[in-house]
Amino acid sequence: MEQFENQLHDDLHHFLVSIKEVDERLPECPDVEEKWEEIAKAYIPDGIREFNDFPSASLGWMMYIGMAVAKFWDVKWELYSEMDNLYDFMRDKRGYDSMDEYIREEVLLLSGTDYIRLETIVGECASRVYNALRHQNIEPGTRDAFNAYVACLHQLYLMGVAMQLRRMGYRMTKMN
Repeated sequence: MEQFENQLHDDLHHFLVSIKEVDERLPECPDVEEKWEEIAKAYIPDGIREFNDFPSASLGWMMYIGMAVAKFWDVKWELYSEMDNLYDFMRDKRGYDSMDEYIREEVLLLSGTDYIRLETIVGECASRVYNALRHQNIEPGTRDAFNAYVACLHQLYLMGVAMQLRRMGYRMTKMN
């Protein structure tokens, strides 16, 4: 599964670099990365329930969540880091189905072409990941299928974090 997750990482990273959404060198943000496990545990029941009918949403929403957590880290981390369940907080604002809109509008404060562009980028990333997952030929409902799904979510979360950090002006460049 580690090889699959590395392939996802590389594909998403190359794609996002090509459209100038992340830098060659990805950011390190341990505070946000430490929230991954808590968020994943809370998200997975909703994500799995939606996966069969809406795989792109089930996957893509995690990218939005990564972006939102990065934004929270930048603005009021002392408040958000102490929340018992950051995922439920976001989901419960408008419900699972509209969580993407909540994050784009109220967390990231996007509108117009920026709003639509982000929707397009997240959709493309979710499609790429779903396509890679389908090509793994893993039997649905198995432990391997679950682990592959979690690997997909993890990479989308991390890339969402990286995208948002870059959007907020954090640039990762090699220092000489």
